[in-house]
Amino acid sequence: MKSIEVEGKTVEEALSNALTQLGLERSMVNVEVLDHGSKGLFKVIGVKPAKIRVSKKYDYIEEARRFIANILSCMEIDADIDITEEDDIVEINLSGKKMGLIIGYRGETLDSIQYLVSLIVNKVHELPHKKVILDTENYRSKREETLKSVAIKTANKVRKTGKVFKLEPMNPYERRIIHSSLQGNAFINTYSEGEEPFRRVVVELKKDL
Repeated sequence: MKSIEVEGKTVEEALSNALTQLGLERSMVNVEVLDHGSKGLFKVIGVKPAKIRVSKKYDYIEEARRFIANILSCMEIDADIDITEEDDIVEINLSGKKMGLIIGYRGETLDSIQYLVSLIVNKVHELPHKKVILDTENYRSKREETLKSVAIKTANKVRKTGKVFKLEPMNPYERRIIHSSLQGNAFINTYSEGEEPFRRVVVELKKDL
């Protein structure tokens, strides 16, 4: 939002006037003092009011909520939007009907929306970077358990057959789960190959076995 310039007998009075005009609290605005003003001689001659410039701080939570609400409206989906933040991690959980449309094929739609929301949340570079996690119906944790199971089963196949297995293309987050699940395996080595969005994990026996 654009800034407004407000005057008052003192800076405090000018700020109070600005907050009333904007309908905001002190913690929600940035304040720039343009002129501290002057009481003048005998508080009559040369009296000069204080002048400040006030602008609303960027509310990334509000912007994220508005953006997601617009997407849900366009998709004709009625859902509750729950947003929490802790340690610079913004967690957004959606609940309602037709959540399958939000998830998409193997979470592609969910990941795309999460990426866009992250851009909005981190729009102001002067603020600390926030990690955004968008989820619905516990899809993230369910998908993680599925990937861990795939990793273990694939490792067992590789060890049994000695053949190299290439998994389906995955996003960076999912590939990390596979790598992490097999990191401590004494017989298995993993690496990624290919270009996004077709980059995939390759599982093979360690060369020194």
